[in-house]
Amino acid sequence: MNMIVSIAAVAVLALAFMVDPAAAQLADKKALTLAAAEKMMAAAKAEAMKNGWKVVIVILDDGGHLIHLSRLDDTQYGSIDIALGKATTAIALKRPSKALEDAVASGRTALLGVKGITPLQGGLPIVVDGKVIGAIGVSGVTSQQDEQTAKAGVDALAK
Repeated sequence: MNMIVSIAAVAVLALAFMVDPAAAQLADKKALTLAAAEKMMAAAKAEAMKNGWKVVIVILDDGGHLIHLSRLDDTQYGSIDIALGKATTAIALKRPSKALEDAVASGRTALLGVKGITPLQGGLPIVVDGKVIGAIGVSGVTSQQDEQTAKAGVDALAK
């Protein structure tokens, strides 16, 4: 019996030493905070208000979860879902939603069948130190103006 216990103990110790310590490390990563989202939201809202644009602005974390949403006065409520879709597209694919709009316009209509994708300009990933930590989506005016508003928000994070 002692022999079986000894063999089992040796086997457990051998397995413990086989685990690669580097593989067991957790990653350190930047995360989008509410304070950062509020700073971005303030800049995006300022850009929209400066231009008299009625928009919805959405900020998502790296998992695609809502952190902040603002619907400026008298903005159509349909822009809520569109702004969410643009931001979701930007975070899911780690690129501006315009990239998908351009692909669809070039004939890649199969992209329209991808669940949860909104191929309209106005969604931008939020990138810090080369890593996507969230996304911002805007809807309410032209797609170019939506992206201009979103860019003002993204640019505020670096300041």
